[in-house]
Amino acid sequence: MHRESADKVDAMMRVSSMPKMDVNYMGEPDVAMMSTGPARKGMFQTKSPLFRECMAEFLGMFVFMLFGTGVVAQVVLSEGTKGEFISINFCWGLGILFGIHVCGGVSGAHLNPAVTMTLALFGRFEWKKVPCYVIAQMLAAFLAAAIVGMVYDPLIKVSDPHMKTTQGIFATYPYSNDVPIGTCFMTEVVGTALLVGCLFAIGDEMNKPASPYSQPGAVALLVVAIGMAFGMNTGYAINPARDLGPRFFTLCAGWGPKVFTLSESYWWVPIVGPMLGGPIGAGLYVALVEQHHPVEFDHTHS
Repeated sequence: MHRESADKVDAMMRVSSMPKMDVNYMGEPDVAMMSTGPARKGMFQTKSPLFRECMAEFLGMFVFMLFGTGVVAQVVLSEGTKGEFISINFCWGLGILFGIHVCGGVSGAHLNPAVTMTLALFGRFEWKKVPCYVIAQMLAAFLAAAIVGMVYDPLIKVSDPHMKTTQGIFATYPYSNDVPIGTCFMTEVVGTALLVGCLFAIGDEMNKPASPYSQPGAVALLVVAIGMAFGMNTGYAINPARDLGPRFFTLCAGWGPKVFTLSESYWWVPIVGPMLGGPIGAGLYVALVEQHHPVEFDHTHS
């Protein structure tokens, strides 16, 4: 018994002497499959909470876009022999899943300017942080497109030596000339409204929220579902950074200015549509569900 007590005291002393992690910004318990040990302050550790959040948002968006852009490249360049549209839907969902795991506890894992702006509009995010988040998202999307472009460059040169048709690997365009711009715009509005409205529902603690452990999976399934239901017309950008960052890459990487003029100058649709759809989806959820939650009676004022 005395030996067991001594062992317990010794173990407690060892734990109390370990460096403490700053977990104030973490949004969920740490349940990792692989322990990485306690965090240690290094000489390059940032002291700015905003910079820390933006770095995390950048990396999360980078991971998300690598998966999403990579799967489109594989399906397109293999002409469907190494995947199909369902593969694209699921890989975008898996990309958002891992993107959330990368940065969710630090930045909140917006991974979408439409989400960032909508949260700010509804008073759930500071406006002063919006430009920094959007810049991080855009830069990450651009860099991810560049990495995918380098990885698949030999096959792109074989498949499209004059760079006439493969710009759709990176940015979105209408399915065909049979889909008018107005319909494309409506598709982006509806898809993003579904995305953001359901995100508000997933995080609503007064409704049926997903647990901190299941939220990434719920969001991933949401992205897959939107792609399977509304992905045909436009390729479902539902995210301005997801489209504009890679579009700038194609402009710089040899596809030229046509990426901004093709399909009746379509480029603005996946930017404006999501920025309008996000607040619409959130507004509908707040107006029809969230603000009608019953309020507990306060007995102190009776």
